[in-house]
Amino acid sequence: MDPRRRPLRVLITGGGGFIGSHLSELLLDRGDHVTVIDNFSTGRRENPALVCAVAGRRERYRVIEGEVSSVLPSLSPTDFDCVYHLAAAVGVRLVVEKPIQTIETNVHETSVVMRFAVARSLPILIASTSEVYGKGVRVPMHEDDDVVYGSTSYSRWCYACSKAIDEYLALAYHAEHGLPAVVARFFNTVGPRQIGEYGMVLPRFVRAALDGVDLEVHGDGRQSRCFCDVRDVVEALPKLVETPACHGRVFNIGREESITIEQLAGLVIRTLGSKSSIRKVPYEQAFAKGFDDLMARQPDLRRIRETIGFAPKRTLEDTIRDLATEISARPARVAPSTAEGVPCRP
Repeated sequence: MDPRRRPLRVLITGGGGFIGSHLSELLLDRGDHVTVIDNFSTGRRENPALVCAVAGRRERYRVIEGEVSSVLPSLSPTDFDCVYHLAAAVGVRLVVEKPIQTIETNVHETSVVMRFAVARSLPILIASTSEVYGKGVRVPMHEDDDVVYGSTSYSRWCYACSKAIDEYLALAYHAEHGLPAVVARFFNTVGPRQIGEYGMVLPRFVRAALDGVDLEVHGDGRQSRCFCDVRDVVEALPKLVETPACHGRVFNIGREESITIEQLAGLVIRTLGSKSSIRKVPYEQAFAKGFDDLMARQPDLRRIRETIGFAPKRTLEDTIRDLATEISARPARVAPSTAEGVPCRP
């Protein structure tokens, strides 16, 4: 905490989730006041309690449970200095199984947040995704590349389209109203507190390796991705919000090193010393119906590196070990006191 720095009053939608809870910790530790809105539809209710576990955070941390569009009318833009909009439908399995929820959550809730922020011209970060690139026209993917999506017959692409609309909204508010908005396209952010229930591959692999069961690789396993530790990612987010040169622009954020999903499974097994094996599962079996995927997704990081000096520090092996430690420490079930209400201040 820097005593010379004025603490900010920060609003984080989706702040009880995986990325949001890590961002909350970072901002609280630097002295800011954080208000979180989360409906906990995909996040873990234990996360706010973990944030509060460190002395000196609780009195500057408030959690409000509910939908963003329901909670924001009760708040005033004058009570905040900036906004991080992280609330979204997440995970491949959720997107495939609940496309209506995906589209309505991503588009409607973002529109509500943008209207809230523009009332006082609050600097705002909109969390987007590498899914916006669709099937990709080239690798590595640059922020100004064209995009190609699969057929609307595949609900998998509704997530990409809905997040692209979020980006259009943010950039339009900047262009028409001068709103200091910035878009961050996350490329496979991973680390402690991430859950595998909605198709997130690394926590799913780590859980299987810890249990000594087969790691299920969907498809042929040759599809490649780039994985970046959440703790490296959240360190960049305040810099994007607080740097005027970032406003009205889109930034990739992740790591540049690629690994195939089959190689990732092998790395998890070796890093954790597991006796597990790898088993390949066809997409149609994993997702019950037609699934469209792309072979490679890798970010071009020149823009974010040149603008804010972004440089991830943690290795994938470090992330795997830390995630395994955190998963092993998770309670077998949610405690009743946690399930009945969000911990920390109301």
